[in-house]
Order: sequence, then structure tokens, then C-alpha cells
Amino acid sequence: MADPVRMEERLIGSPAAVTGAPAPRPAPRPAQTSAPSFDQVLQEAQRVQSAGTLKFSAHAQTRMQSRQIALSAPDLQRIEGAVQKAAGKGARESLILLDQTALVVSIPNRTVITVVDRENLKQNVFTNIDSAVIA
Repeated sequence: MADPVRMEERLIGSPAAVTGAPAPRPAPRPAQTSAPSFDQVLQEAQRVQSAGTLKFSAHAQTRMQSRQIALSAPDLQRIEGAVQKAAGKGARESLILLDQTALVVSIPNRTVITVVDRENLKQNVFTNIDSAVIA
């Protein structure tokens, strides 16, 4: 009995006979891995970003010192929560109102840009913000 592969080559011709070149070898298949989906990678990146710590710019630190503004651990947690809410809505620059204090925060950078106390809030105009959060 004839070899099935040989018989098939006789019917259609071998690649070497048609092109004069040796038959190309099929590329090896990549090993099946359980690579995460794009959605999983995106969700993980957002979780890591939202878990980052809040930073204070040099300007904000100077304002806090000169105006004697102190933030407690619960205050910082409330600000973090407000930043997460603003981030969830796609905000970029937010005014966060915390009791008697106002903070302008860069949401993507998780950075407090400036801090204003109640005394300095009067007659003040906040520009370049796209959202406000009451913490």
C-alpha cells in the first residue's frame, strides 16, 4: 500500500517540485498561557492608581504652613475618598470642600495643588476646575 503522504504529493506535486525550494516548516504554535485580558489589565491598573497615596505640592505645603492648616488622619481619608469619587467620574482638577477647608486637587496625579482655609475663602474665585466634591 502506498504511503498516504506520498500519494498526496503525487496528486498535487510536492512544494519542492513546484518552487524548487524545500517545503517551509510550519511555525510552532505559542504555548497556551492564561494571559489576562485587556479588561483585567485595565482594572488592575486603575486599582493600583486609586490605591496610591495623596501627595501635596510644595505650594500646598507652604499654604498649609503659613495658614496653620493641619489635616488629621480622618481628614486625609475623607480627601482620599473624595479623590476616588472624582476619579470615578473622570474629573481632572477638582475643588474638594472639607469642613472649613478647600483643596484644589489634580485627580490623575493625586496631588493637592493648593489649600485654602475659611478666612481666605471669602472673595476667592477658583478657576481651571472641572468638578467639586464635598467630603
